[in-house]
Amino acid sequence: MDWAYLIELDKQLLLTLNGSDSLFLDGLVKTLTAIPTWIPLYVALLYVVVKNNDSLQKVLLIVGCALLCVFLAGSLNDMLVKPSVARWRPTRDSEIGMMVDLVNGYRGGHYGFFSSHAANTFSLAVFFSLLIRSRLLTVALVAWSLLNCWTRLYLGVHFPGDILCGLLWGGVVGTAMWYVHHRISRRMASTGNYISSQYTATGYQITDVDAVVCVLLFTLVYAILRACCFLYV
Repeated sequence: MDWAYLIELDKQLLLTLNGSDSLFLDGLVKTLTAIPTWIPLYVALLYVVVKNNDSLQKVLLIVGCALLCVFLAGSLNDMLVKPSVARWRPTRDSEIGMMVDLVNGYRGGHYGFFSSHAANTFSLAVFFSLLIRSRLLTVALVAWSLLNCWTRLYLGVHFPGDILCGLLWGGVVGTAMWYVHHRISRRMASTGNYISSQYTATGYQITDVDAVVCVLLFTLVYAILRACCFLYV
């Protein structure tokens, strides 16, 4: 395998996907990539978990697995992988750094391999998709993760290879945490009965799941409206 060719291809692809001359897109990406923007989504997921589980033990198990997703997918990466691999972000790369289109001078940290945004969001998307088993929610959460990945390419703080590896690792972590949850939860007695037309295969009320998707859509609308404000600042 010609690693030099792949690295060069990675750089050229990043320059193709990075930035634009649109103030609207700059504002949209700046909003979408900010962690506080997605707090309503996390609260909505917590609400669904609390409402559809009949014991504190089950709720704490799910919350614990979700937090482990974030820790194993992103936090360990920031602490161990990024400084060990030490691959410069595109914005700091000696070869293409000056060609990267910056948004408000944002360059990110020093190292970018692999993307914690990609790993974190995809691990949560996979975990909750396997947990709840709603096709609509799965599509929405995967789209949410990919949207976050695009913002990192737009900002020029990650190469496509960083994103791809982050998605792969996030998928592994999310699946592993679901498996851990599945093995432990089987030992907990369940008293819930549900009608299949009103609940997902794992017993989550469909109307509650739809509420999460609505929160996600409203968050996107908020991001779009806020981006419009950047046009008049």
